[in-house]
Amino acid sequence: MQYRNDKNGNPISLLGYGCMRFTTNMGAIDIDKAEKEIMEAYNAGINYFDTAYIYTGSEAALGTILKKNNIRDKVKIATKLPQYLVNNNTALDRYFNEELSRLQTDYVDYYLMHHLTDFVAWENLKKNGVLEWIAEKKKSGAIRNIGFSFHGDTEMFMKILHDYDWDICLVQYNYLDEFAQAGRAGVEEAHRLGIPVLIMEPLRGGKLVDLLPETAKKMIKENPRGWSPAEWAFRWLFNQEAVTCVLSGMNSIQMIQENCRVASEAKAGEFTQDDLDFLEKIKKEINSKMKVNCTACRYCMPCPKNVDIPAIFRCYNEMYTESKHSGRWEFAQTVGLRKQNQTASMCIGCGKCEKHCPQNIAIREELKKADKALRPITYKVGIAIAKRFMLKK
Repeated sequence: MQYRNDKNGNPISLLGYGCMRFTTNMGAIDIDKAEKEIMEAYNAGINYFDTAYIYTGSEAALGTILKKNNIRDKVKIATKLPQYLVNNNTALDRYFNEELSRLQTDYVDYYLMHHLTDFVAWENLKKNGVLEWIAEKKKSGAIRNIGFSFHGDTEMFMKILHDYDWDICLVQYNYLDEFAQAGRAGVEEAHRLGIPVLIMEPLRGGKLVDLLPETAKKMIKENPRGWSPAEWAFRWLFNQEAVTCVLSGMNSIQMIQENCRVASEAKAGEFTQDDLDFLEKIKKEINSKMKVNCTACRYCMPCPKNVDIPAIFRCYNEMYTESKHSGRWEFAQTVGLRKQNQTASMCIGCGKCEKHCPQNIAIREELKKADKALRPITYKVGIAIAKRFMLKK
């Protein structure tokens, strides 16, 4: 296993263990199977284990396994504050203490503000005294490093990133999402600031393996590198010095062994131009089912009514390159839950965007189609309820 250091010089394994996808049996985590897998990962050199308050049973399972095998102090635990549930400062201690109890520990190595999508969520935490609370917990040693996990756009990521002296951040990033959410610009900016970047969804929840077009699978199989679809995705991330650790929700021994092999071999800067060109061809095959030929160049922005045109088209396309649920879920997370309404319903049809679009997209017409597809009535209601709950509107 290879390691890259955190902000304080502590080594973090290049491959981290995402604890959201433990195998379940009759609705409960299969603790015996999870133990075998965690110990396989630990013995292979993985020292970073990521969980969260809302991952049902995950914190308790991880805590039990680490204590049973007497390795708590030999690994790094990352868990997360459910900031969307915090409405007063007493809630901070309540959730944190519950997490410590589940994890059977008296400290957390990396504590993240979970699922920030909008700056207003971070502002709400500050109003509830989170800065003072963090300072006290770090002073006592109960929290060693503080960070945040993010789902939103690049601009919002930059705003949160620069608002506090973070120790770490966790973002969704893969070769298909290179310019989505925090994106390459966000990852590289965090690295420039000396903030370690951890990656979630390196395989888009397995979609860069299981749901690849047959043409793309054939191209990968015939490539002289001999890498599997998953290996291409992991190596693309490991190739970047700005990436500190890539999380994988591994739930088989075979998967752990294969991913650990890749993490032990991959080197930053190993990709040739041919490799990069090849992945561009794979992306082209994946995107061949896209509804709108939007490249996210953002020449159409800013919109006078703040409609996030590129984000909407990206989610709309995802409905057809992956699944309807996937696209709608991505839309809900990255656009629907923003404090300011930036959905296509705000479009006034001025046409300013179309004058600047290098792809000559009929943006106004396509926005209507996208909005209808992304926001059926059930999703409109669900997003409204979630927005009211998470943003305290």
